[in-house]
Amino acid sequence: MEPVIQIENLSKMYRLGVIGTGTISHDLNRWWHKVRGKEDPYLKIGESNIGNEKSSSEYVWAIKDINLKVNKGDVMGIIGKNGAGKSTLLKILSKVTGPTTGNIKYNGRIGSLLEVGTGFHPELTGRENIYLNGAILGMTKSEIRLKLDEIIDFAGVNRYVDTPVKRYSSGMKVRLGFAVAAHLEPEILVVDEVLAVGDAEFQKKAIGKMKDVSHKEGRTVLFVSHNMASIQNLCSTLVVLESGTISFNGNVKQGIQQYLLSAKSETENNLASRKDRIGGVKFKFTHVEIYSGSGLNKLEPQTGENLYMKISYQAIEEMKNVLLRIIVLADNGEIKFVCNNNHSSNLFNEIRRKGYFICYIPKLRLIGGNYSIHLRCVSQKEIVDEIEFASSFSVVEGDFFKTGKIPSINSVLVEHKIDYHTI
Repeated sequence: MEPVIQIENLSKMYRLGVIGTGTISHDLNRWWHKVRGKEDPYLKIGESNIGNEKSSSEYVWAIKDINLKVNKGDVMGIIGKNGAGKSTLLKILSKVTGPTTGNIKYNGRIGSLLEVGTGFHPELTGRENIYLNGAILGMTKSEIRLKLDEIIDFAGVNRYVDTPVKRYSSGMKVRLGFAVAAHLEPEILVVDEVLAVGDAEFQKKAIGKMKDVSHKEGRTVLFVSHNMASIQNLCSTLVVLESGTISFNGNVKQGIQQYLLSAKSETENNLASRKDRIGGVKFKFTHVEIYSGSGLNKLEPQTGENLYMKISYQAIEEMKNVLLRIIVLADNGEIKFVCNNNHSSNLFNEIRRKGYFICYIPKLRLIGGNYSIHLRCVSQKEIVDEIEFASSFSVVEGDFFKTGKIPSINSVLVEHKIDYHTI
């Protein structure tokens, strides 16, 4: 069977701190090597994209020597830590940017949803953008018209479809962008992590649509996500990227286990030196400490006890309108719960250049097992630092219900009472 996508020796190199093609001297030198049939001299510089290794080179490989075949009807998950090359690979596949070396063979049209609002003209209405995106995919106006009502209904933007997209919230843009990409019948659907912007109900609907697109319509889906439960629920095969190269290609469950074990082994309690992060310039997480018990004793927390997370940071200036998000994940990558100060109270109006947050969780509901923490800090609606596997901790089984019974379930526990009534 001929693959829908065949990637051969694909690499992408960036020159740090420079926008465009570089200097004239480098371009001439590169051309001179090319006309003599010699290898580009700059391709030997910046051999890898390992963020925690210093290099004197001004060049870096975002991805390096990627070889991959994707068959019709595959739902391929792509995972990896921040900076592993996931978004770069999808941008090349979606023809947003070109590769430095290598080539890709396609057998079908591609519909992409990479970033919020990608492909939308802000001055055009939602309806006009649907027609524009359909035209880009090579569809006729009558073909788009047949799908129009279905797209608008799926996105839930009926009331605003004739409003300019620049007035849409990020969630509305994501919903409309996904609806357009999924319904205008590309043979290959490429979806990045942006679905995380949508609400839980829409995410569930989007996952269901991607399943239908693959299983019922035989189309191919490439899906990047940090949510291992979504990856396991949706994908038929998995690729793990590490430092710009493929470290695993195969069974979904095995790939997730390898990725989680690898990520955990590199977790440092001293976060200041970690390079595998988004942001970390104006603001940086530096340390995480886990405490349990009312006296803040540094112990392994027990199910049913109070839990405290002390998260230290440093910044180059005072930060305003700060949101802290803490994601707690189980050993298999499943998200167990999320803490967010904007949900539980309000944004922090202002924080100093150095300090710490204390997250207090009364009566811990996690069962015995191993857990990890992902951190994100947002200031003025901009991500200023995000780091996966910032810390890990173990929970010891405890008597949550004070009955002497330990439930043997793989979930969170909730305080409850069940009464019986006769009729």
